[in-house]
Amino acid sequence: MTEPSNPRVAVYLDFDNIVISRYDQIHGRNSFQRDRAAGFHKQPGRLTEATVDVSAIIDFASSFGTLVLTRAYADWSADVNAEYQGQLVGRAVDLVQLFPAAAYAKNGADIRLAVDAVEDMFRLPDLTHVVIVAGDSDYIPLAQRCKRLGRYVVGIGITGSISKSLTAACDEFVTYDALPGVPVLEPPKRKPRKSTAKGTDQEPEQPDPQVTATALLERALRIGHEKDDSDWLHNSAVKAQMKRMDPSFSEKSLGFRSFSDFLRSRPEVAELDESSTTRMVRLKTATE
Repeated sequence: MTEPSNPRVAVYLDFDNIVISRYDQIHGRNSFQRDRAAGFHKQPGRLTEATVDVSAIIDFASSFGTLVLTRAYADWSADVNAEYQGQLVGRAVDLVQLFPAAAYAKNGADIRLAVDAVEDMFRLPDLTHVVIVAGDSDYIPLAQRCKRLGRYVVGIGITGSISKSLTAACDEFVTYDALPGVPVLEPPKRKPRKSTAKGTDQEPEQPDPQVTATALLERALRIGHEKDDSDWLHNSAVKAQMKRMDPSFSEKSLGFRSFSDFLRSRPEVAELDESSTTRMVRLKTATE
C-alpha cells in the first residue's frame, strides 16, 4: 500500500503479551509464570528491570501519522498491569478491561483486539495505518485482513516471542529493542541443558542476523536486476524490496546508521555508486 499524504493511525496493544514477553526476554524463558506463581514480591526489582517503555512504542507509532486511537488490552486488576495505568492514561490510551482467565485459558486479548480493529476499519474509512503491538501468530489473520482492506500494517514485538509468520504478514515489523530510546540490554545467560539418556537436549542455534541480512540483500539485488533489466538500482528501491521480503529488516538493528552504511559494509555483494546525490547500487559479480 502506498502511504498517503495525510496518514491516520490506530494502535492496538496486547498489553499482557508485551509485559510477559519483555519479562521473559530479560530474565529467561518462562520466568514470568514462575515468578508470578512464587510471588513477585519475593524477588524485588525484577519487574522494574523488565519495565516496558510505553512512550517509546507510542512515539514510534506516531511517526507514521496522526494517532486516531490507541487501545491497550489487559486484565487491569492485575498488579503488574495496574502499575502502567498512569503512564498509559497520560498518553491518552484507552484501557480495555479483559476478564481474568483460568490458568489453562487465554485472556482473549487477541479475539477482542481483532474484533475492535476490524470494526474500526469500517467505522473509520480514512484510517490508513494499523499498528499491532504483539508478537504471537494469533494476529496473522488480523494483519492479513487489514492489508486486504487497504491498510498499511506495522507490527511491534519483543525479541524472543515473535512469530516469523506474523512478521511476514505485516508490511513492516520492528522489534521493541530497535525502537528509539529503548536501552539495549544484554540477553540473559542461559545454563546449558543437561544431556538425557536419549541424547543432548539443546535449543537450535539461531542464525546469524548479519549473515541473514547479507543473503537478503543479495536476493533483493538479483530480483531488482531481473525486474528492471538495468545495471544500477536505486538504494531506496533495493531497501523497499528487502522490506517486502522480510518486513523485520532494519539496518539500525544491525548496528548501521543508514542503509548506505549497511551497503558499504558488504563490498563482496554490493557495489555502491556515490558520485551523485542519487545513490545507486548493483550486485557485484564473481568476475569483478
